[in-house]
Amino acid sequence: MLPVTSILVAVPRPWPTPSSQGACRPVTTEAARSASGAPAAPGAVLFSPSAVVASCVGFVLIGALQALYGPAIPAFREEYALSPSAAGLGLSAHFVGGVAGVLLFDRIFGRVGNRRILGVSYVLMAAGAAGFALAPNWPLGLAAALLAGLGFGGIDYGLNQLFAVGFGHRSTAMLNILNAHFGVGAILGPALIAAVGAEHYPAVFLAFAAANLPLLLCLRGVRDRAPQPADAASGETGGQVLGRSLGSVLAVFVALYVLHVGIEAGVGGWEPTHLETVGYGAGVAATATSVYWLMMTVGRFLVAPLALRYSPQAIITVSCAGMTVCLLLAAVPGLAPYAYAGVGLFIAPIFPTGLPWLGRAAPRARRAGAVVIAASMVGGVVAGPALGKAIEWSGIRAVPLLLCGVSALCLAATLWLIRATRTTPAPR
Repeated sequence: MLPVTSILVAVPRPWPTPSSQGACRPVTTEAARSASGAPAAPGAVLFSPSAVVASCVGFVLIGALQALYGPAIPAFREEYALSPSAAGLGLSAHFVGGVAGVLLFDRIFGRVGNRRILGVSYVLMAAGAAGFALAPNWPLGLAAALLAGLGFGGIDYGLNQLFAVGFGHRSTAMLNILNAHFGVGAILGPALIAAVGAEHYPAVFLAFAAANLPLLLCLRGVRDRAPQPADAASGETGGQVLGRSLGSVLAVFVALYVLHVGIEAGVGGWEPTHLETVGYGAGVAATATSVYWLMMTVGRFLVAPLALRYSPQAIITVSCAGMTVCLLLAAVPGLAPYAYAGVGLFIAPIFPTGLPWLGRAAPRARRAGAVVIAASMVGGVVAGPALGKAIEWSGIRAVPLLLCGVSALCLAATLWLIRATRTTPAPR
């Protein structure tokens, strides 16, 4: 299976030999630079190979969970006699729980062992999915979606945070591989609902809940305490961020994450409508949108080897520039489906590649990762209403140009961050 093979190739060697008790011990590797730019202690890698695979399966599951609600809407609208807006609250409850999960687990990160945080998150997600499947009424269904979202947020935050520091100079590549598996789940979830029929969504949610539980067995392969970077422990950063306050840098990172996730959600939500408006059939529009999501997944796998050679700053700059050009081309009806596929390819690396850059730019800001991950979820929620209001003023045909303007802001934010996070050697 290609994704699993890609993961195992990227795991540092030598691999551990299981003990006589069969425990999954973390891989030991040479001293390497962590995602914050600091030398990590020897043996600081946080995951065994089996735990890497289990983590990627976990991201397949959170991607599938997020994507299951939409295709199931017709069935639970009929079951609970819901209006469209009331049915849409299921996904909203999931996102609210996700933001709460990120912020909650960030509060205890470092004080509670990594295995416990991830274990509780998997159990919460499984319980919430099962509760949603079995809920006798819609209020209890919403409460279950909120609970599942809480576990979703814990896994999203916890694994992103640990992958950002757990593989030394390979962390950026591994983050892209991890997040690519989210896309795999987002593709598989709706396909599964389509295969069994929306009316059988409770069985799909129950199967999803059961699939979380075996991952608990592989948590022994996760190191329980993340190593503290040597420079953070000593209070030195190895250099100084030039010219800008930490608060300004974090604010622009948050803006970059909110804006690019807004573009991601905006294209996914409005591409079919725009393509039909400019003359394409409904089937072509739906297929083109599926290709867009597929290209996001492919893009993350493709950028993983590039991340071993190029800096996060360079990758994100190229991504924002390519995304802007593709959105401009999407305004040309004959090019639109292909241009949207290009947007998916270019936008793919931004989320996972930005996390190591953030860690390096703000090594002392422990909560920075939680803030930008939560901001990305908020961006996905806000994008729909905001873009919808803009479309009311300008019309459907302006969708790619509106998103192109937002993409240009992402590029401007990236260039500002490159200048603001340049470092000079620390004084001796």
